[in-house]
Formats: sequence, C-alpha cells, structure tokens
Amino acid sequence: MSRLYVVGTPIGNLSDLSPRAAATLGQADFIAAEDTRVTVKLLNHLGLKKPMVSYYEHNRRDRGSQILARIQDGETCALVSDAGMPAISDPGEELVRLCRDSGVPVEVVPGPSALVAALAASGLPAGRFCFEGFLSINKNKRRDRLQELKTETRTMIFYEAPHKLLATLKDFHKAFGDRTIGIARELTKIHEEVVITTLSEAAKRYEESPPKGEFVLILPGAAPEKETSVGMEDAAALAAEFMKEGYSSSEAAKKAARETGRPKSEIYRMLVGRSGD
Repeated sequence: MSRLYVVGTPIGNLSDLSPRAAATLGQADFIAAEDTRVTVKLLNHLGLKKPMVSYYEHNRRDRGSQILARIQDGETCALVSDAGMPAISDPGEELVRLCRDSGVPVEVVPGPSALVAALAASGLPAGRFCFEGFLSINKNKRRDRLQELKTETRTMIFYEAPHKLLATLKDFHKAFGDRTIGIARELTKIHEEVVITTLSEAAKRYEESPPKGEFVLILPGAAPEKETSVGMEDAAALAAEFMKEGYSSSEAAKKAARETGRPKSEIYRMLVGRSGD
C-alpha cells in the first residue's frame, strides 16, 4: 500500500542502520533525500540502487507536492535526512504534515538521533529536557530567545555549526552565567568527543583551537525557585520574632528570607514599616 516511510539513518557509523530501515529503503519505490550525494553513499553501503529525489529547505514546497502526488498515484516513498531522524529540526516535518493532511499513511522507522545520543553520553540531567535545535541567526531574535530560556529548569539541547560555535558559547555565558555545559561532536565517528566543562572554559578552548565538526550542546537548566507557602505577613512576623531575640532588622529579614523563601528586601520593607507604626 502506498505510504510515506520516515526512516532514521546513521549519524556517523553506517553500522547503526537498523535491519528494518535497510529493508524499508530496499522496498521503497523511491527515496526523498535531503542530499542525494550523501544518501547514495548509504545506498552503496547496502548494495542498493534506488530512484531518488532531493527534498530540502529551499525546494520543499514545490517538491513536497510532487512527492505527495506520486504517493497518491500508488508509490511508496522513504524520507531520509543526511543523518538521524527526518523531521527533527529538518524540513521533512513539512512533508510529513502534508501527507497526514492529505490522508496519506505515514509510518516511522526509528533510528539514531544526535540529540539523544549526546544527552545520554554527557551524564548531565536527562530526566526532563527540551530541544531548541539551531538558534536564530538574527541577533535580536537570538538574544530574546536566550532571555526567555534563562529560567528554564529543564536541560536544554542545541545544535550548532562549527563556524558559529564560539559566538554561541559567548552568548550563552552572557545569558546564563558560567554554567556547566556538555559539548558533543562527531558522534559515532572516529573522532567522537564529549567534553563536560564550563561556558567560560569552553570559550577559551575554542578560541585556542578552532572547532571542527557538527556540535550538540547540552546545557543544564536553571535551579528551580524555592517553593513556599508562607505569606509575606507571616515572613515579616517571623522576622519580628528574630528581632526580639536580638537580631538587627537586616539580619532578621535575611534569616526569615532563608527560612521562608520570601525576598529579603520585601520582608525588610514590611519589618521597617511595622516598626514605624
């Protein structure tokens, strides 16, 4: 039955291609590839010859309708990216949506993913994470997005190209301070590397040694704000009790803030206001 197969391909080591993915590529009538020059190397590894069409960012609208028409006429298509899972930070997302909106069956054949591989290899918190992909090249949009992420408590994962890596690390440092960062490159390849360092040390590293390869950046999230169920009135009252014990108003406000999670400045303001009543 005609359908679109979304096929995950290796991110480096060709041995990571699953038997099911290999069989799917062999059975498909044609392959929609991000770059046919890259995909032909995979097909040669498998001993396959298949008709291919290019499907990438700058031709996705026209080519997407052509691919859809062929599937609707009874053919099966395997969608692949240059590496990893199609549609993840990839124009294949639009082809999948086009097929689903048109009632064409879509079947996924899972495969390697650079973001998951990097996170697993980093040892950084992986219970909850968010994927940010590539940041905007527009400086204002880039800055605004990083400001929005300052309070993100989940581990954040980004993709970055080598020529923009140093600028991105410096932008991270400005937005997040000197946090720990995991930097992964050339995953599953001969020169695979996963470095755990700080943002400041990372910037020094790549100023001295220009980066090579495609990068996955793993950044731990912000510490969650301390939850509190204590109201400001109660916090101020606690501070007043500390003053009775001999603490100064400033010391009492600081001690109450530590125990209640309420801002010291607000406690102090209420404390001074009470004293003036």
